[in-house]
Amino acid sequence: MDSFASLLHGLSVAMQPGNLLYAFIGVTLGTAVGVLPGIGPALTVALLLPITFKLDPAGSLIMFAGIYYGGMYGGSTSSILLNTPGESASMITALEGNKMARAGRGGPALATSAIGSFVAGMIATIGLAFLAPLVVDLALSFGPAEYFALMVLAFTTVSAAFGNSALRGLTSLFIGLALGLIGIDLQTGQARLAFGIPDLLDGVEVTTAAVGMFALGETLYVAATASRSPDKIEPVRGSLWMTASDWARSWKPWLRGTLLGFPIGALPAGGAEIPTFLSYSIEKQLSQNPEEFGQGAIEGVAGPEAANNASAAGTLVPLLTLGLPTSATAAMMLAGFQQYGLQPGPLLFTSNPDLVWGLVASLLIANFMLLVLNLPLIGLWVRLLAIPRPWLYGGILVFATLGTLGANPSAFELGMLAVLGVLGFGMRYFDYPVAPVIIGLILGPLAEQQLRRALAISQGNPSALVETPLAIGIYVICALIVVGPLVWRMVSKKPLPVLASSED
Repeated sequence: MDSFASLLHGLSVAMQPGNLLYAFIGVTLGTAVGVLPGIGPALTVALLLPITFKLDPAGSLIMFAGIYYGGMYGGSTSSILLNTPGESASMITALEGNKMARAGRGGPALATSAIGSFVAGMIATIGLAFLAPLVVDLALSFGPAEYFALMVLAFTTVSAAFGNSALRGLTSLFIGLALGLIGIDLQTGQARLAFGIPDLLDGVEVTTAAVGMFALGETLYVAATASRSPDKIEPVRGSLWMTASDWARSWKPWLRGTLLGFPIGALPAGGAEIPTFLSYSIEKQLSQNPEEFGQGAIEGVAGPEAANNASAAGTLVPLLTLGLPTSATAAMMLAGFQQYGLQPGPLLFTSNPDLVWGLVASLLIANFMLLVLNLPLIGLWVRLLAIPRPWLYGGILVFATLGTLGANPSAFELGMLAVLGVLGFGMRYFDYPVAPVIIGLILGPLAEQQLRRALAISQGNPSALVETPLAIGIYVICALIVVGPLVWRMVSKKPLPVLASSED
């Protein structure tokens, strides 16, 4: 009841005209920059930090939260329509959403994305208010061994979720893991795979890799194959809105994505990539039409987008309760707190309740604003597909280049964009899935860090990785994912026994 009363008080703070204006500015800016490849919400918050120094703390933090949510919404638009993720958490949406858009169903794809994000954001925000203490307890129970097991679970499902060949999926994953090794080893300080190039000491930028392999790789592939096998893009076929069948196929993935996104986003090493990836894998396993995955399955858009938005609220749990940022945007928001002399943590809820609960309540308002802002624009966004292909893909190249320069202004980063774009083109041409590369690049360093930390704590004893029931349970799930399909194929191919007749 205390949480309910505090949330109502937060709504009264967030509904003040000035704070409503800040929230509207935030969601509008977030949606706009989310559409641009490479310019994510973290960069936008960083650019606005100096400008908001003289604003009141509640207003500026509410605007930053609006940018965060708006960036999640906007990233799905470019992923679905242009196969160009605005930020790494939107790359899973591109897999099915872009196939739907090319088949004339961009409207339903954008609609299920917007509504799913709204549903997930509302549920997760209420969960942030009422379940934060429980989720923090769960997060604190995760040690290095449990985090490593969670990463192994994500790696294991690659073969089940991407492509028609498990070997090709794993090959792509190991390419990503190799890219993740580039840079300085944080524990020893030694350079790895940098080849004497100073710019590689910081590693491969995830944004550059995602934009290069998806946007640039797709553009090169279209240019190389357009004359040989023209791919006709149909801007609109049928209704722009979701049909009854689309609703029936979307509502369960929305809820499952929310249940994945919020708790994993609340983990100190969670983030949005793991739940979106796991949501896609689960929806493919549970779907009654698994053959549609890879061709434009609406479940593959609904679930990951819900997980993506729910994880955004989950990220605020460790930030507000422990002062622990678990994403780049959360780190920028922490800087926003600190520029006003505020330190997030348990004491913040008692020392500045208006600020904290106003921020939480503003997420509810931001979700309503984003739904009202995005649904009427679906028809306008879909018309992007009617642009002539040379202009459309030329524009993608321009925005990809500008986004990369905005995130990291250097000639070397542009060179990396070109190299990774050629790699993405080669993988696309030879039918290797691209998404596992990005997954390996993101999760590989995290998995290595947690593995080495667990072994350091146990003084090199590998049995420490399987000592807790939580870690054992995760490894059991991994084993079921690997063995389950093999057993199922053996059982399904086994002929039924012939019953002996009564005459014998």
